[in-house]
Amino acid sequence: MSVVVIGGDYLGGIEKNLYSLGVTELLHISGRKALDKNKISLPKATAFVLIFTDYVNHGTARTVKYIAKSRSVPLIYAKRSWRAVEEKLRLGNIAGIRIN
Repeated sequence: MSVVVIGGDYLGGIEKNLYSLGVTELLHISGRKALDKNKISLPKATAFVLIFTDYVNHGTARTVKYIAKSRSVPLIYAKRSWRAVEEKLRLGNIAGIRIN
């Protein structure tokens, strides 16, 4: 399962926790600079896109939203903390993700 993470300079333990949930490929784009929106590409097997709301440029977030919606890829918006991400994943019922 492939996941695209937008925002944040450093993922820390979030990356490790996503891999423990079954993620096999993780693409991270910092999203802080306006030019980062040009780097966005979603792999075909993307299960969901995770956007860190407190560490992303508005233009980049808008571009990601447009691309994800055009491909019917679920979007998850969360703060950059594992607790916030875990809560959003639990509420979002993303296929392939099991949180105990």
